[in-house]
Amino acid sequence: MQMTKPIEEATQDFAADLAALREDITKLTQSVTDLVRSQATSTADSMLGAIDSTRRKISDTAADAQDRVSAISSDLESTIERNPLTAIFVAIGAGILVGLLSRTRK
Repeated sequence: MQMTKPIEEATQDFAADLAALREDITKLTQSVTDLVRSQATSTADSMLGAIDSTRRKISDTAADAQDRVSAISSDLESTIERNPLTAIFVAIGAGILVGLLSRTRK
C-alpha cells in the first residue's frame, strides 16, 4: 500500500501541473491575441491616417491646379481681347505648324 500513495501523489501533482500548464497556455494565447489585435488596430489607424493625409494633399493640389488654370485662362482671354490681331496670327502660326508636323513624309 505504500507504493500506491506515492503514485497517487505523483498523479495528483501531474494533474495539478497539467492544469497549471493549461492555464498558462490560455493566458499566453490571450496575451498574444490581445497583442496582435492591438498591433492590427494601430496599423489600421496609421494607414487610415496616411490615406486621409494623402487624400487631402491630392485635393489641395487639384484645387491649386484648378485655380492656376482658371487664372491662366483669364489672363489669356484678356490678352486676346487687348490684342486680337496678334491672337489671330498666333493661331494661324500654330495651325501651320501642326499641319507641317502632321503631314506624312514620303
